[in-house]
Amino acid sequence: MLAATAAATHREYVTEHRAMLALLSDPSLREEVDRVAAAVGTGVVRLAPSATLGRTAWNAATVVVVDEVGAQRCVALGLPRRAAVFVVAAGAPTAEAFHAAMSLGAQAALSLPAQADELVRCVSETLDGVRADAGASVFAAALALGTPHSVLIDLDPIGGGIDLLLGAESAPGLRWPDIAVKSGRLNWAEVRAALPAHGPVAVLSAGRSGVEIDCGAAEAIIESARRGGFVVCDVPRRLTDAAVAALELADLVTLICPGDVRSCAAAATIAPTLSAVNPNVGLVVRGPAPGGLRAADVADVVGLPLLAAMRPEPMIGERLERGGLRLRARSPLATAATAVLQTLGRRPGRRTAAAA
Repeated sequence: MLAATAAATHREYVTEHRAMLALLSDPSLREEVDRVAAAVGTGVVRLAPSATLGRTAWNAATVVVVDEVGAQRCVALGLPRRAAVFVVAAGAPTAEAFHAAMSLGAQAALSLPAQADELVRCVSETLDGVRADAGASVFAAALALGTPHSVLIDLDPIGGGIDLLLGAESAPGLRWPDIAVKSGRLNWAEVRAALPAHGPVAVLSAGRSGVEIDCGAAEAIIESARRGGFVVCDVPRRLTDAAVAALELADLVTLICPGDVRSCAAAATIAPTLSAVNPNVGLVVRGPAPGGLRAADVADVVGLPLLAAMRPEPMIGERLERGGLRLRARSPLATAATAVLQTLGRRPGRRTAAAA
Protein backbone atom coordinates (compact mmCIF):
# COMPACT_ATOMS: atom_id res chain seq x y z
CA MET A 1 0.00 0.00 0.00
CA LEU A 2 1.06 3.58 -0.59
CA ALA A 3 0.30 6.45 1.75
CA ALA A 4 0.82 9.94 0.31
CA THR A 5 0.15 13.43 1.61
CA ALA A 6 1.96 15.74 -0.82
CA ALA A 7 -0.41 16.97 -3.51
CA ALA A 8 2.11 16.45 -6.33
CA THR A 9 2.83 12.92 -5.16
CA HIS A 10 -0.76 11.72 -5.06
CA ARG A 11 -1.67 13.49 -8.28
CA GLU A 12 1.17 11.82 -10.19
CA TYR A 13 0.55 8.42 -8.63
CA VAL A 14 -3.16 8.16 -9.31
CA THR A 15 -2.70 9.53 -12.84
CA GLU A 16 -0.01 6.95 -13.66
CA HIS A 17 -1.45 3.95 -11.83
CA ARG A 18 -5.19 4.65 -11.67
CA ALA A 19 -5.11 3.79 -7.98
CA MET A 20 -7.91 3.90 -5.45
CA LEU A 21 -8.10 7.32 -3.79
CA ALA A 22 -9.23 7.30 -0.13
CA LEU A 23 -10.19 10.28 2.05
CA LEU A 24 -10.83 8.77 5.47
CA SER A 25 -10.60 10.20 8.98
CA ASP A 26 -11.38 6.99 10.90
CA PRO A 27 -8.32 4.68 11.35
CA SER A 28 -10.55 1.61 11.42
CA LEU A 29 -12.03 2.57 8.04
CA ARG A 30 -8.55 3.06 6.63
CA GLU A 31 -7.66 -0.50 7.66
CA GLU A 32 -10.83 -1.89 6.10
CA VAL A 33 -10.27 -0.01 2.83
CA ASP A 34 -6.65 -1.22 2.73
CA ARG A 35 -7.93 -4.79 2.98
CA VAL A 36 -10.39 -4.18 0.15
CA ALA A 37 -7.63 -2.74 -2.07
CA ALA A 38 -5.39 -5.72 -1.32
CA ALA A 39 -8.20 -8.13 -2.16
CA VAL A 40 -8.74 -6.63 -5.63
CA GLY A 41 -5.06 -6.02 -6.30
CA THR A 42 -4.93 -2.25 -6.65
CA GLY A 43 -2.92 0.49 -4.99
CA VAL A 44 -4.48 2.98 -2.62
CA VAL A 45 -3.51 6.59 -1.94
CA ARG A 46 -4.71 7.69 1.50
CA LEU A 47 -5.30 11.38 2.12
CA ALA A 48 -6.49 13.20 5.19
CA PRO A 49 -9.94 14.72 4.58
CA SER A 50 -8.38 18.16 5.11
CA ALA A 51 -5.83 17.64 2.31
CA THR A 52 -5.93 19.75 -0.83
CA LEU A 53 -7.39 17.68 -3.64
CA GLY A 54 -7.43 18.90 -7.22
CA ARG A 55 -9.61 17.81 -10.09
CA THR A 56 -6.77 16.00 -11.86
CA ALA A 57 -6.29 13.48 -9.05
CA TRP A 58 -10.05 13.29 -8.44
CA ASN A 59 -10.77 12.42 -12.05
CA ALA A 60 -7.70 10.21 -12.57
CA ALA A 61 -8.40 7.77 -9.74
CA THR A 62 -10.19 4.64 -10.87
CA VAL A 63 -12.08 4.43 -7.57
CA VAL A 64 -12.67 7.00 -4.81
CA VAL A 65 -13.60 5.92 -1.27
CA VAL A 66 -14.57 8.60 1.26
CA ASP A 67 -16.16 8.72 4.69
CA GLU A 68 -18.72 11.33 5.68
CA VAL A 69 -16.09 13.96 6.53
CA GLY A 70 -14.21 13.27 3.31
CA ALA A 71 -17.39 13.43 1.25
CA GLN A 72 -18.36 16.76 2.73
CA ARG A 73 -14.84 18.05 2.06
CA CYS A 74 -15.11 17.04 -1.61
CA VAL A 75 -18.45 18.83 -1.90
CA ALA A 76 -16.95 21.94 -0.29
CA LEU A 77 -14.07 21.86 -2.81
CA GLY A 78 -16.62 21.89 -5.62
CA LEU A 79 -15.38 18.61 -7.11
CA PRO A 80 -17.64 17.38 -9.93
CA ARG A 81 -19.87 14.32 -9.84
CA ARG A 82 -18.09 11.23 -11.17
CA ALA A 83 -18.48 7.47 -11.40
CA ALA A 84 -17.02 4.91 -8.97
CA VAL A 85 -17.31 6.95 -5.78
CA PHE A 86 -18.16 5.01 -2.60
CA VAL A 87 -19.04 6.50 0.77
CA VAL A 88 -18.20 4.30 3.76
CA ALA A 89 -19.04 4.50 7.44
CA ALA A 90 -18.11 2.53 10.54
CA GLY A 91 -21.81 2.20 11.35
CA ALA A 92 -24.95 2.97 9.43
CA PRO A 93 -24.37 5.95 7.08
CA THR A 94 -26.06 9.11 8.34
CA ALA A 95 -28.50 11.26 6.41
CA GLU A 96 -25.68 13.81 5.93
CA ALA A 97 -23.48 11.11 4.45
CA PHE A 98 -26.21 10.11 1.99
CA HIS A 99 -26.71 13.75 1.01
CA ALA A 100 -22.96 14.23 0.35
CA ALA A 101 -22.89 10.93 -1.55
CA MET A 102 -25.66 12.06 -3.87
CA SER A 103 -23.88 15.37 -4.47
CA LEU A 104 -20.76 13.49 -5.61
CA GLY A 105 -22.65 10.96 -7.72
CA ALA A 106 -21.60 8.15 -5.37
CA GLN A 107 -22.43 4.63 -6.46
CA ALA A 108 -23.17 3.40 -2.94
CA ALA A 109 -22.99 4.24 0.76
CA LEU A 110 -21.74 1.20 2.70
CA SER A 111 -21.13 0.17 6.28
CA LEU A 112 -17.73 -1.38 7.04
CA PRO A 113 -16.79 -4.06 7.88
CA ALA A 114 -20.35 -5.44 7.51
CA GLN A 115 -20.51 -4.64 3.77
CA ALA A 116 -16.82 -5.12 2.92
CA ASP A 117 -17.65 -7.95 0.51
CA GLU A 118 -20.02 -5.64 -1.36
CA LEU A 119 -17.30 -3.00 -1.64
CA VAL A 120 -14.84 -5.63 -2.93
CA ARG A 121 -17.38 -6.66 -5.57
CA CYS A 122 -18.08 -3.07 -6.65
CA VAL A 123 -14.41 -2.09 -6.83
CA SER A 124 -13.50 -5.29 -8.66
CA GLU A 125 -16.22 -4.69 -11.28
CA THR A 126 -14.98 -1.12 -11.74
CA LEU A 127 -11.40 -2.27 -12.24
CA ASP A 128 -12.51 -4.97 -14.67
CA GLY A 129 -13.99 -2.23 -16.81
CA VAL A 130 -10.70 -0.35 -17.19
CA ARG A 131 -8.10 -3.07 -17.54
CA ALA A 132 -7.88 -5.85 -20.03
CA ASP A 133 -6.69 -9.36 -19.37
CA ALA A 134 -2.89 -9.31 -19.35
CA GLY A 135 -2.85 -12.91 -20.48
CA ALA A 136 -0.53 -15.02 -22.58
CA SER A 137 -0.58 -12.82 -25.71
CA VAL A 138 0.18 -9.63 -23.80
CA PHE A 139 2.86 -11.37 -21.78
CA ALA A 140 4.45 -12.87 -24.91
CA ALA A 141 4.58 -9.40 -26.44
CA ALA A 142 6.16 -8.04 -23.25
CA LEU A 143 8.85 -10.74 -23.39
CA ALA A 144 9.64 -9.84 -27.01
CA LEU A 145 9.68 -6.10 -26.30
CA GLY A 146 12.04 -6.71 -23.39
CA THR A 147 14.67 -8.33 -25.62
CA PRO A 148 16.52 -6.47 -28.40
CA HIS A 149 16.24 -7.89 -31.93
CA SER A 150 13.72 -10.56 -30.99
CA VAL A 151 10.96 -12.14 -33.05
CA LEU A 152 7.39 -12.58 -31.83
CA ILE A 153 5.53 -15.48 -33.45
CA ASP A 154 1.75 -15.67 -33.19
CA LEU A 155 0.43 -19.26 -33.26
CA ASP A 156 -3.24 -18.53 -32.53
CA PRO A 157 -5.13 -18.64 -35.86
CA ILE A 158 -8.33 -17.28 -34.31
CA GLY A 159 -6.82 -14.74 -31.92
CA GLY A 160 -7.31 -11.77 -34.24
CA GLY A 161 -3.60 -11.20 -34.87
CA ILE A 162 -0.92 -10.20 -32.38
CA ASP A 163 0.04 -7.31 -34.66
CA LEU A 164 -3.16 -5.60 -33.50
CA LEU A 165 -2.06 -5.93 -29.89
CA LEU A 166 1.18 -4.14 -30.76
CA GLY A 167 -0.49 -1.48 -32.87
CA ALA A 168 1.40 -2.80 -35.91
CA GLU A 169 -1.55 -3.94 -38.02
CA SER A 170 -0.69 -1.42 -40.76
CA ALA A 171 2.99 -2.31 -40.89
CA PRO A 172 3.97 -3.84 -44.26
CA GLY A 173 5.16 -7.42 -44.37
CA LEU A 174 4.09 -11.05 -44.41
CA ARG A 175 1.53 -12.66 -42.10
CA TRP A 176 0.95 -16.40 -41.70
CA PRO A 177 -1.55 -16.60 -44.61
CA ASP A 178 1.24 -15.26 -46.86
CA ILE A 179 3.76 -17.92 -45.81
CA ALA A 180 4.04 -20.63 -48.49
CA VAL A 181 6.88 -22.67 -47.01
CA LYS A 182 5.94 -26.09 -45.58
CA SER A 183 9.24 -27.24 -44.11
CA GLY A 184 13.02 -27.10 -44.55
CA ARG A 185 15.89 -24.83 -43.59
CA LEU A 186 15.24 -21.13 -44.15
CA ASN A 187 17.52 -18.11 -44.43
CA TRP A 188 16.49 -16.12 -41.36
CA ALA A 189 17.87 -12.80 -42.60
CA GLU A 190 15.59 -13.04 -45.62
CA VAL A 191 12.59 -14.12 -43.56
CA ARG A 192 13.07 -11.35 -41.00
CA ALA A 193 13.36 -8.72 -43.74
CA ALA A 194 9.97 -9.84 -45.07
CA LEU A 195 8.16 -9.57 -41.71
CA PRO A 196 6.50 -6.50 -40.21
CA ALA A 197 8.65 -4.69 -37.66
CA HIS A 198 7.52 -3.13 -34.39
CA GLY A 199 10.58 -1.20 -33.33
CA PRO A 200 13.37 -3.77 -32.94
CA VAL A 201 10.88 -6.68 -32.83
CA ALA A 202 10.00 -8.71 -35.93
CA VAL A 203 6.40 -9.92 -35.82
CA LEU A 204 4.83 -12.92 -37.54
CA SER A 205 1.11 -12.51 -36.93
CA ALA A 206 -1.77 -14.86 -37.64
CA GLY A 207 -3.66 -11.98 -39.21
CA ARG A 208 -7.45 -11.87 -39.44
CA SER A 209 -8.15 -14.78 -41.80
CA GLY A 210 -8.47 -17.60 -39.26
CA VAL A 211 -6.36 -19.88 -41.49
CA GLU A 212 -4.85 -22.84 -39.61
CA ILE A 213 -1.08 -22.51 -39.20
CA ASP A 214 0.88 -25.34 -40.83
CA CYS A 215 2.95 -27.35 -38.36
CA GLY A 216 5.88 -27.85 -40.73
CA ALA A 217 5.97 -24.14 -41.53
CA ALA A 218 5.92 -23.26 -37.83
CA GLU A 219 8.83 -25.59 -37.10
CA ALA A 220 10.84 -24.18 -40.02
CA ILE A 221 10.22 -20.56 -39.01
CA ILE A 222 11.02 -21.14 -35.32
CA GLU A 223 14.16 -23.12 -36.06
CA SER A 224 15.48 -20.45 -38.42
CA ALA A 225 14.48 -17.59 -36.10
CA ARG A 226 16.24 -19.07 -33.08
CA ARG A 227 19.48 -19.22 -35.10
CA GLY A 228 19.15 -15.49 -35.64
CA GLY A 229 18.14 -14.32 -32.16
CA PHE A 230 15.61 -14.57 -29.35
CA VAL A 231 12.21 -16.07 -30.20
CA VAL A 232 8.90 -15.72 -28.34
CA CYS A 233 5.88 -17.80 -29.36
CA ASP A 234 2.32 -16.95 -28.33
CA VAL A 235 0.68 -20.37 -27.90
CA PRO A 236 -3.14 -20.62 -27.94
CA ARG A 237 -5.16 -22.55 -25.37
CA ARG A 238 -6.17 -24.97 -28.08
CA LEU A 239 -3.06 -27.08 -28.61
CA THR A 240 -2.87 -27.27 -32.39
CA ASP A 241 -0.08 -29.20 -34.12
CA ALA A 242 1.79 -25.94 -34.63
CA ALA A 243 1.39 -25.03 -30.94
CA VAL A 244 2.72 -28.42 -29.84
CA ALA A 245 5.69 -27.99 -32.18
CA ALA A 246 6.47 -24.62 -30.59
CA LEU A 247 6.21 -26.09 -27.10
CA GLU A 248 8.59 -28.90 -28.03
CA LEU A 249 11.14 -26.43 -29.40
CA ALA A 250 10.89 -23.98 -26.51
CA ASP A 251 13.69 -23.63 -23.97
CA LEU A 252 11.13 -22.29 -21.47
CA VAL A 253 7.32 -22.53 -21.44
CA THR A 254 5.55 -19.87 -19.37
CA LEU A 255 2.00 -20.56 -18.19
CA ILE A 256 0.05 -17.41 -17.27
CA CYS A 257 -2.49 -17.92 -14.47
CA PRO A 258 -4.84 -15.31 -12.94
CA GLY A 259 -4.91 -15.38 -9.15
CA ASP A 260 -8.47 -16.66 -8.71
CA VAL A 261 -9.66 -20.13 -7.73
CA ARG A 262 -11.26 -21.07 -11.06
CA SER A 263 -8.18 -20.07 -13.07
CA CYS A 264 -5.97 -21.91 -10.61
CA ALA A 265 -8.01 -25.08 -11.15
CA ALA A 266 -7.82 -24.65 -14.93
CA ALA A 267 -4.04 -24.18 -14.80
CA ALA A 268 -3.70 -27.31 -12.67
CA THR A 269 -5.56 -29.19 -15.41
CA ILE A 270 -3.38 -28.01 -18.31
CA ALA A 271 -0.02 -28.05 -16.50
CA PRO A 272 0.54 -31.84 -16.76
CA THR A 273 -0.17 -31.69 -20.50
CA LEU A 274 2.36 -28.90 -21.01
CA SER A 275 4.93 -30.69 -18.84
CA ALA A 276 4.48 -33.88 -20.85
CA VAL A 277 5.37 -31.98 -24.03
CA ASN A 278 8.19 -29.95 -22.45
CA PRO A 279 9.42 -30.36 -18.85
CA ASN A 280 10.75 -26.79 -18.72
CA VAL A 281 7.48 -25.13 -17.66
CA GLY A 282 7.13 -22.27 -15.17
CA LEU A 283 4.24 -20.22 -13.82
CA VAL A 284 3.47 -16.50 -13.83
CA VAL A 285 0.62 -15.62 -11.46
CA ARG A 286 -1.32 -12.49 -12.42
CA GLY A 287 -3.30 -10.46 -9.90
CA PRO A 288 -5.71 -9.48 -8.58
CA ALA A 289 -6.42 -12.30 -6.15
CA PRO A 290 -10.03 -11.72 -5.05
CA GLY A 291 -9.93 -14.64 -2.60
CA GLY A 292 -6.55 -13.74 -1.16
CA LEU A 293 -4.63 -16.55 -2.89
CA ARG A 294 -0.89 -15.99 -2.72
CA ALA A 295 1.21 -16.61 -5.81
CA ALA A 296 3.15 -19.31 -3.95
CA ASP A 297 -0.11 -21.05 -3.06
CA VAL A 298 -1.21 -21.01 -6.72
CA ALA A 299 2.13 -22.48 -7.77
CA ASP A 300 1.76 -25.26 -5.19
CA VAL A 301 -1.70 -26.15 -6.44
CA VAL A 302 -0.74 -26.00 -10.11
CA GLY A 303 2.43 -27.95 -9.45
CA LEU A 304 4.82 -25.66 -11.34
CA PRO A 305 7.74 -23.49 -10.22
CA LEU A 306 6.84 -19.84 -9.74
CA LEU A 307 8.68 -17.57 -12.18
CA ALA A 308 6.98 -14.29 -11.27
CA ALA A 309 4.00 -12.80 -9.45
CA MET A 310 2.48 -9.89 -11.36
CA ARG A 311 0.28 -7.16 -9.94
CA PRO A 312 -2.48 -5.84 -12.22
CA GLU A 313 -1.13 -3.70 -15.04
CA PRO A 314 -2.72 -0.22 -14.75
CA MET A 315 -4.87 0.88 -17.68
CA ILE A 316 -3.68 -1.93 -19.95
CA GLY A 317 -6.98 -1.93 -21.83
CA GLU A 318 -6.82 1.76 -22.72
CA ARG A 319 -3.15 1.52 -23.66
CA LEU A 320 -3.79 -1.39 -26.03
CA GLU A 321 -6.59 0.55 -27.68
CA ARG A 322 -4.46 3.68 -28.06
CA GLY A 323 -1.48 2.67 -30.15
CA GLY A 324 -0.70 -0.82 -28.89
CA LEU A 325 1.42 -2.25 -26.11
CA ARG A 326 4.32 -0.18 -24.81
CA LEU A 327 6.33 -1.37 -21.83
CA ARG A 328 6.75 1.11 -19.02
CA ALA A 329 9.86 0.83 -16.86
CA ARG A 330 9.18 -0.88 -13.53
CA SER A 331 5.54 -1.52 -14.43
CA PRO A 332 4.12 -4.85 -13.18
CA LEU A 333 4.18 -6.29 -16.70
CA ALA A 334 7.76 -5.19 -17.40
CA THR A 335 8.95 -6.44 -14.01
CA ALA A 336 7.39 -9.87 -14.48
CA ALA A 337 8.73 -10.16 -18.04
CA THR A 338 12.21 -9.25 -16.80
CA ALA A 339 12.03 -11.96 -14.13
CA VAL A 340 11.17 -14.58 -16.77
CA LEU A 341 13.89 -13.34 -19.13
CA GLN A 342 16.43 -13.52 -16.30
CA THR A 343 15.40 -17.11 -15.61
CA LEU A 344 15.87 -17.95 -19.27
CA GLY A 345 19.17 -16.06 -19.36
CA ARG A 346 20.61 -18.21 -16.60
CA ARG A 347 20.42 -21.18 -18.96
CA PRO A 348 23.24 -20.95 -21.53
CA GLY A 349 22.22 -21.25 -25.14
CA ARG A 350 18.50 -20.82 -24.45
CA ARG A 351 16.88 -18.60 -27.08
CA THR A 352 13.23 -19.62 -27.35
CA ALA A 353 10.30 -18.94 -25.00
CA ALA A 354 6.63 -19.87 -25.34
CA ALA A 355 3.76 -18.21 -23.45
CA ALA A 356 0.63 -20.28 -22.91
